[in-house]
Parts: sequence; C-alpha cells; structure tokens
Amino acid sequence: MNAIQQIRVLLVDDHTIVRQALSKLLQVQIDLEIIEQAASDGLIALEVARNTHPDVVVMDVHMPGMGGVEATRRLKSELPGVCVIGLSMFKDEVTMGAMLEAGAAAFLSKDCMLLDLVGAIRGCYAAR
Repeated sequence: MNAIQQIRVLLVDDHTIVRQALSKLLQVQIDLEIIEQAASDGLIALEVARNTHPDVVVMDVHMPGMGGVEATRRLKSELPGVCVIGLSMFKDEVTMGAMLEAGAAAFLSKDCMLLDLVGAIRGCYAAR
C-alpha cells in the first residue's frame, strides 16, 4: 500500500478566525497537512516558512506590516521551491497582477469555493 504524499500548507492571514476556519476546512483533506503556526503578516510568514519548509503557502494579500505581495517576493527569492497561492477579498486585476508578478502561482478570491482552493493547492504542488 502506498503512503499518501502529504502537502504541507502554511496559511497566512491577518485575521485569526480566517486562519482557523481555513485550517479546519482544509485539514479534513487526507493529503493536506496544515502547519499550525500563526502567520498573521508577511514577516511572520517568512520566519515560519524558513523554519517549517511548507510546500504551499496560502497568502493573504493585504495585511498590516509586510503585505502578501512583498512577502511572496521575498519567500520566492529565499525558498524558490515553495508554491504561493494569493488569496484576497479583492478581485481586481491590479491585486491579482501584483501577486502573480511577485511569484504567486495562483490567485483566488476569498469568495471562492473550498474545492477551488483545494484544487489550487494540489495543482500548485503538482506543478512545482
């Protein structure tokens, strides 16, 4: 019997309840391992990623301090094998373009379906 490959996912959002809700929703997927460390801004996300080596980072775009665009740029520079998925309540092309230009592999709106996020995580991981 083959072991299921675990995809290590780091959730980055300045709203605790969003991180907690996403964690609960995603951890029921047998192939996803959620890194349970709080990453509430870009600087913390970089520190946690350096220490935990996630496969995929789900990155909020607009956060106090270092936002998701700069954090993605730095993360991809330091850990190029990490896949970043931008997640924002803003759906505009400027926000999406900034995240993709910074190195995000995908961009989703926070009003997306859970299956869309799960699919993006799996697709991003498979394409690395």
